[in-house]
Amino acid sequence: MKIRNILSVAFVVAWSTFTFAQSNLLNAKTPEEIGKKTPAQLISDNDKPLPYGYVHDRDVLMGKTIWEFIDIDERINFPLYYPIDTAFVGKERRSLFDVLVKNIKSGKITEVYADDYFNTKRTFKDMESSFTYIDTTNVGKDEINNYFDDYKSGRKVLDKQFINKKELDASYISGYKIKGFWYFDKRQGELKYRLLALCPVTPEARDAGNDKADVIDLFWVYFPPIRDILHEAKAFNDKNSAMPITFDHLLNSRRFNAEIYKEENVYGDRQIEQYMKDNAQSQLLESERIKEKIRDFESDMWNY
Repeated sequence: MKIRNILSVAFVVAWSTFTFAQSNLLNAKTPEEIGKKTPAQLISDNDKPLPYGYVHDRDVLMGKTIWEFIDIDERINFPLYYPIDTAFVGKERRSLFDVLVKNIKSGKITEVYADDYFNTKRTFKDMESSFTYIDTTNVGKDEINNYFDDYKSGRKVLDKQFINKKELDASYISGYKIKGFWYFDKRQGELKYRLLALCPVTPEARDAGNDKADVIDLFWVYFPPIRDILHEAKAFNDKNSAMPITFDHLLNSRRFNAEIYKEENVYGDRQIEQYMKDNAQSQLLESERIKEKIRDFESDMWNY
């Protein structure tokens, strides 16, 4: 009898969680009402990202800053990449790239930098040329040459069909670089990780669509102040679409696969490819060696 009661309570809790995840989906009278919560729901939610605990410098027994690359071609990393075409999905579904760019444009994300050491701050206006490329087609150039005086005087305006405009969007993302800090908290006696920054890796807008184009670090965003924004944005949960996971949770819980490409070192934080040249297998093995070196520190703490 007790087992039956326990199962009944578990079922009720699970069902309430399920229905709560798709807020107002079954009660909405118009599509605009889907996802809108009542004032009572908003009060009871207390839906905020889990705050980081305070860590005193004296409690950090060991620390190591590392840089990793998240390849969005790997299936486990798809939630960071899709959807790339937002015309056929709901407003609540956006890729991580769209969330970052939208909030940088609106001014909600301000801690944007040109490098991973946060030396040079940037605004969207500073980066606008990387997002949009406008050029005149060859036919358009011939048109201008044929009627140069008319265009120069303003009597004629170049038609849009002669203008080539490229917009950088999520479909051109190659991956993300992340910067994080592994540390051993001697107060709690465990190895922990703190994400510090992330960076979309893409070609510039003028090279978008060119498979042989070089990719660049588009911008670096300092992670802690954007957690509230990423908590509001949801990534798709393939196992249960009624329970989407927030980008903040996804990144903090490291629900992705990444390879280390750099660690802080005496050589000016040189990258692995700078001393393991032209050998991809050796670079992967070196990445694994750095991972094991960090893990071994924790296990060595408990060996006497």
